[in-house]
Amino acid sequence: MHSQTGAWECVKHVLLRHPAPRYWIAYSGGMDSHVLLHLCATLRDSHASTAEFHAVHIHHGLQTAADAWIEHCAQVCRELNMPFSAIKVDASAKPGESPEEMARRARYQALRESMSDNDMVLTAQHRDDQAETLLLQLMRGAGLAGLAAMPECSPLEPGWLLRPLLNVPRAELQAYALEQGLNWIEDPSNEDLGLDRNFLRREIIPKLQQRWPGLNKSLSRTAGLCAEAQQQLSDLSKDLCRTALNADGQSLRVSVLNGFRPADQRLVLREWMRARGFRMPSQAVIERILQEVIPARADKMPLVAWSEGEVRRYRDELYLMNPSTRFDATTVVHWDGQSRLELPDGNGTLSAKFTLEAGIDERLWKEGAISIRYRQGAERCRLPGRQGTHELKKLFQEAGIPPWLRERIPLVYIGDALVGIVGQWVCEPFASKAGDQAIGLEWLR
Repeated sequence: MHSQTGAWECVKHVLLRHPAPRYWIAYSGGMDSHVLLHLCATLRDSHASTAEFHAVHIHHGLQTAADAWIEHCAQVCRELNMPFSAIKVDASAKPGESPEEMARRARYQALRESMSDNDMVLTAQHRDDQAETLLLQLMRGAGLAGLAAMPECSPLEPGWLLRPLLNVPRAELQAYALEQGLNWIEDPSNEDLGLDRNFLRREIIPKLQQRWPGLNKSLSRTAGLCAEAQQQLSDLSKDLCRTALNADGQSLRVSVLNGFRPADQRLVLREWMRARGFRMPSQAVIERILQEVIPARADKMPLVAWSEGEVRRYRDELYLMNPSTRFDATTVVHWDGQSRLELPDGNGTLSAKFTLEAGIDERLWKEGAISIRYRQGAERCRLPGRQGTHELKKLFQEAGIPPWLRERIPLVYIGDALVGIVGQWVCEPFASKAGDQAIGLEWLR
């Protein structure tokens, strides 16, 4: 066994805590990832791990030597008998976008597409990286979640992202690399002091370490304490959010939110957005929701929108949605009534299935010319068990359907007769009789 056992033992124990069918080693060719690759190969060869390992290199195309790096990484993997693949991505940043952020997004998207369920991606961030991340978050005015920096394990659908070297200092990795005679790539972008992380690493942290030699260890411990506190806060946020959620599990009840303190309202909004898969907006957006949307009168319909989403209110409900897109309500789509129907303007999909519950009369459905339309005004529907016909506007109001959704709800026609409003009602005489097999429609928005 080599003399530098700390990193080896650390990786072994982290992988034991987080078993997976396959580990994808994110291998850039730099020193840190080369050490991780070598450690995993050593674990495999010493039978300390029976897991399947696979190295993957992401070609960002941002450096002139990027093609040569692929060959270097492939050769190293051949020598270690490690399965290897390289993926080319487009990481070019648009005006106003961060090149680092675009490269990160492209990298993780490529990794996701390689993974199967419950696979894990291994990255080589170490204790010094953790300290740098914490300082960067402080400079950005981050809250507790940001100060928690990088967790050891985090979701990366369809599997997980694991950082097995997070408690190992860079000096130990360098000592291991030199002892093992590893040959790694030096990325010239690491010398660019225009990048915040490089400036911290080269100019600021060395001065701080002269005064506080245990700086990186202390900062890493602080990040761990923040992560622990964040987890407790996250559990509280989930409990509060469940209290405020409507029965649909999607919208929030404003009357419940109004009973919370402003700090708890912020917790609920962030948890709500996180659980719905939205990236967290700025603090200014959260404050606008607190000040403009939640306290608004019940007869108002306030809206706060940002680049990746929007929050609207209708009556006592708060809705979170993707940004509004162009929608042509005059569209008419003809449908065979059997295949899955992709609706124009990103309005989701429609599918029909047989059901024994209330639905559309199967015989009429099979015999008619079916089309999907949208509300133009003056449409009326006679509901089973109710006298007379009713304007859709009145029915929507009774059901509490938000106005911005009403124009997008598909209306089903056979010929020129309104059959029903998808997800809501079937009109007479198209409604099925009790006990008969019927057609039910599902709209996935």
